[in-house]
Amino acid sequence: MSLPANLSMGAVTLRVENLDRMIAYYRDAVGLDLISQVAGSAILGRGSNPALILEHSPEMKHASDNQAGLFHTAFLFDTKAQLAYAVASVAAKYPGSFTGSADHLVSEAFYFDDPENNGVELYWDRDRTNWSWKHGQIEMGTFGLDPNAYLRENLPASVDDSASNIGHVHLSVGSIEQAQDFYVNKLGFDVTLNWGGTALFVSAGGYHHHMAMNIWRSRGAGMRQPTLGLRDVSIILPNTDTLGEVADRLSHNKVDLRNDGQTIHLDDPWGNQVSLSAVQ
Repeated sequence: MSLPANLSMGAVTLRVENLDRMIAYYRDAVGLDLISQVAGSAILGRGSNPALILEHSPEMKHASDNQAGLFHTAFLFDTKAQLAYAVASVAAKYPGSFTGSADHLVSEAFYFDDPENNGVELYWDRDRTNWSWKHGQIEMGTFGLDPNAYLRENLPASVDDSASNIGHVHLSVGSIEQAQDFYVNKLGFDVTLNWGGTALFVSAGGYHHHMAMNIWRSRGAGMRQPTLGLRDVSIILPNTDTLGEVADRLSHNKVDLRNDGQTIHLDDPWGNQVSLSAVQ
């Protein structure tokens, strides 16, 4: 049974070394709203909708480059103007953090590293009617996208709302085969693209991808050690009945679950935590 088509990605939780610095990046540069800040943690998002939770964990060390964990958190913008405004903001306030840009056919994307080297993608989706599928897999690519030309064509003087939601989360993992077994066979995502055996893109409801996993720098990685960086990936299901059905299927597939009555927590084969909850 596949996950419901109308699921959404919830907040990504990061453990951070410098909470104030990370709040400043995601609020002042990316454009998220600071929803709340209490006792060593902060919630940022769009209005009252959380997109990012930052947990102050200065006692932890940074992860090594080849460890499993977060590849990037991808923030989806409604319009090209909103995207261009955020890209210009990050580039101006954090020079040197830009790592690339690409036209992916389904989307236009710009990549950065935040102040603690967590990958960040800022992107806008083309309309689904312009996406192409071939032999059951979506056609995506990596084509040139000139950031300066993009800003010249799309950058507004101001925007009323530049905040965004989580569009997808991309992980570094140790094995594509294990990733497919966990995220597709057990959790219930559908495969949208297997990129040459080195990256797997999965979604619900025909989206290009809600999650992705690659082995580009983490091939053969084992279980993660507790470090700064990714703490949790949240998936929001449409209702409690669906949440119960997914929990039953995971238990049947012998996935260890931690259930507090509202949220189900589970770990992928590398210790990346995924949380499932229902719309409140």
